[in-house]
Amino acid sequence: MSHQHGHTHSPGARRLAIALCILFAFTVVEAAGGLVANSIALLAEAGHMLADCASLLLAISAVRLARRPPSATRTYGHHRYQTLAAFVNGLALLALTLWVAFEASERLISPPHVKGGLMLGVALAGGAANLAAFTVLSGASSLNERGARAHVLGDLLGSAAAVAAAVAVVVGGIYVADPILSLLVSVLIFRSAWQLTRESAHVLLEGAPTGRDATRIEQALGALSGIAGVHHVHAWSLTGDQALVTLHAELQGDADPDAALRTLRERLREQLGIEHATVQIERDGCAPGPPEIRSAT
Repeated sequence: MSHQHGHTHSPGARRLAIALCILFAFTVVEAAGGLVANSIALLAEAGHMLADCASLLLAISAVRLARRPPSATRTYGHHRYQTLAAFVNGLALLALTLWVAFEASERLISPPHVKGGLMLGVALAGGAANLAAFTVLSGASSLNERGARAHVLGDLLGSAAAVAAAVAVVVGGIYVADPILSLLVSVLIFRSAWQLTRESAHVLLEGAPTGRDATRIEQALGALSGIAGVHHVHAWSLTGDQALVTLHAELQGDADPDAALRTLRERLREQLGIEHATVQIERDGCAPGPPEIRSAT
């Protein structure tokens, strides 16, 4: 019998598509406004929005690929594409943030003249678009959608910085506010980008999901009735939002294997939130010979 490892829901794809339409509509406006106003904050925002459009396209493609059923060569299906997309998006956001920081640093030395009024109008419009896109993605749960949301959050912060810089230019003629605020936002975006890259890399490297490492699983299952102990525990995730576990369970004396398996399933589900586990039932330790394998899916 075939099992689906993980699930892809159409609301995720719809959220990503709506956010893509919103951002794409304002990317050209931001870029044109940044060039005319001579604002690094607006140009940085346009660059972030362009990167967001690409990341959203990547995320949507990953969601669609994940819908493909498992095959003989990819028995877990294609859900890992979503994690791969999140990793690529994180790297892209890191690179873009470094570029903005470099450009802003150069402008600190010799602040150029900026058209504050135009900058303010474009920044407000871009901020509204980013806020709408971020609201659409507020229900994101997978690493893939969270990666897209991190991009949009960076845009939202960039818009806020652009608005603040524009106000400083219009009210006080403080042109250096443009690169300074761009640098501050870059620091904030870098932090979220690094976290996204690290988390997606952890999933790709088969790391245990948070709170479901081997030690905790062994502690949760070792004291159950009929169970002498568990070992060879492996926990991982395909997309960062659903844990998968395999383990060996050694029975006590004449304990009923079916009852022990039901107990294991209940504890994994109720205490650790693990719905999919493959359990190898053993007696007298890991003795050689054909094992008795029972799936807890």
